[in-house]
Amino acid sequence: MTYQELKAEETQYVMNTYGRFPIALDHGKGATVWDVEGKKYIDLASGIGVNCLGYDNETLISAITEQAHKLMHVSNLFTTEPMIQVAKKLVTHTGMGKVFFANSGAEANEGMIKLARKYSFDKYGAGRHKIITLVNSFHGRTITTLNATGQDKFHNYFFPLTEGFDYAAANDLDSLKAKLDDMTCAVMMELIQGEGGVLPLDREFVQAVEALCRENDLLLLIDEVQTGIGRTGSLFCFQQYGIQPDVVSMAKGLGGGAPIGAVLAAQSCCDVLTPGTHATTFGGTPMVCAAANAVLDIVADEAFLAEVREKGQYLKEQILAIGSHNIHGVRGLGLMLGIIVDEGKHTELANKLIEKGVLAITAGKNAVRLLPPLTISKAEMEEALTIMKEVF
Repeated sequence: MTYQELKAEETQYVMNTYGRFPIALDHGKGATVWDVEGKKYIDLASGIGVNCLGYDNETLISAITEQAHKLMHVSNLFTTEPMIQVAKKLVTHTGMGKVFFANSGAEANEGMIKLARKYSFDKYGAGRHKIITLVNSFHGRTITTLNATGQDKFHNYFFPLTEGFDYAAANDLDSLKAKLDDMTCAVMMELIQGEGGVLPLDREFVQAVEALCRENDLLLLIDEVQTGIGRTGSLFCFQQYGIQPDVVSMAKGLGGGAPIGAVLAAQSCCDVLTPGTHATTFGGTPMVCAAANAVLDIVADEAFLAEVREKGQYLKEQILAIGSHNIHGVRGLGLMLGIIVDEGKHTELANKLIEKGVLAITAGKNAVRLLPPLTISKAEMEEALTIMKEVF
């Protein structure tokens, strides 16, 4: 079908909840995709950071296919090997305690929130349930994670939202201290605010927050839905900040395209959620865990992570070398980068990139966001940079 034919049927049958670009994608290879009309694009968005191994990755496809022939899904009333192996790898590579599996980033954050509140309830009783997040954060679109998100624009329409959240200014320890009270049970942060504009937190601030949590028996919750699974050049971003969280959420790249989320808890709180207190039908299902095992076998390798860091540094240097008046800097770590432009101009520039054959997305008020597959080749980067020079 042509794009126009597909769009006509989409308009008729699909809820209009996305501002989609005027493209219908058909297939891909590596970090390159083609639309239904045969136009080629270098993908610097990778499904908003999901397709970490790119497209048509033989290792990932083989793992999914092999498992699909055995078991695609069974309920969590039974044990399956792929789930256990993913959990073992996550624990081994982080020094954390145990894992709960979900289906998405929002669900992982919901599980993390429930764990924090039950941890506090078990020790201190009812009433100690408030979680402090940061202004400009983004934690999901469920009724609870909407209110965990520190951006007012996401709060409209859906009242009443789940109560029990307050917001401190990023990189401002005094602001966070001012929000603390005897109702507080946890602090929840993204180490790089992705949707907020690719804004890394200061290392000193993050370490001070960790110390504050330890002093007050608050759980430190780190949302790694976008920063995790090699995206920033380490398996998890917190490993570059010199901290040890109590709970870490993840999703996006973990399945390489298969829908999976997870909650990773430290030894001190990994037994808080007990039978009957949290569950999900599709969490840890064998086929998606087979995909996650394949992803972790590749992405957790230090040589692979070193390449991610090198690619990110190369892209950052080459983008800055364009020397355009449109570019005011590049933020981020590894292959999670934000090109800083004039406020309000990021959408126009992202659209121009797409017209010329580079898929990019936006973040915050002034960032063109780049989240390419971690496997992107030098040739694909050069092709994208040539187009970026023309557009910027």
